[in-house]
Amino acid sequence: MTARNYFAHPVHGPLPAILLLLTFGTGLIDAISILGLGRVFVANMTGNVVFIGFALAGAPGYSLWGSLVALAGFLVGASCGGVIILRFGTHRGKLLRTALIVQLVLFVVALAISVTAGGPLPLARQLVIVAVGAIALGVQNAVVRHLGVPDMTTTVLTMTLTGIGSDLRKRDLPTATRRLIAVLAMLAGAVVGAILVLQLGVTAGLVAVNVMLAVALVGTAFAARGAPDWATGAEKA
Repeated sequence: MTARNYFAHPVHGPLPAILLLLTFGTGLIDAISILGLGRVFVANMTGNVVFIGFALAGAPGYSLWGSLVALAGFLVGASCGGVIILRFGTHRGKLLRTALIVQLVLFVVALAISVTAGGPLPLARQLVIVAVGAIALGVQNAVVRHLGVPDMTTTVLTMTLTGIGSDLRKRDLPTATRRLIAVLAMLAGAVVGAILVLQLGVTAGLVAVNVMLAVALVGTAFAARGAPDWATGAEKA
């Protein structure tokens, strides 16, 4: 994959680059929630279903309420994402821009909750941050699903990893490389998120999330001006 295929794809324009940044953000966000918000996923709902099972079985260290709150928030966010798609779905640039605005507002709220705690986060504040973050990721997942950029789900890597194995067998190195880059992006986000939370705390991690979303929003807003073919779907495969 060349840089052009991420920033000026003939069908998807700059969407691959922006979604790759959001994939990095997924690793960052889940590192914050797992390490700083009570061992719960904000982006990966499959993990929360498994954690609920652990909690119901009495395994120590797993928050039943945390995972339930995250699942509920995610469903609310996905529903909100559906509303956004109905309004802006004909222009992929405006659609992603609107979703990013919603996400940024929600994570600014999460950051404010963390900052005003003035110390270790009590359980109630942790759950509110989890809920707010899960709503944001529900919006993201709904919108990204609608955008339909190959191998850029931003949150789920199971099928991406499966595809890498298949691509290597078929010797489809360009596709395998594209998928591997997505995996590495989430890994990098998880590493950065873990370092921030372990050394500086949840607030530092949330600052990084807000910076990432702001960069993605500015890039999307700039690229989506007017009605480029990639945004209106004129050349969409």
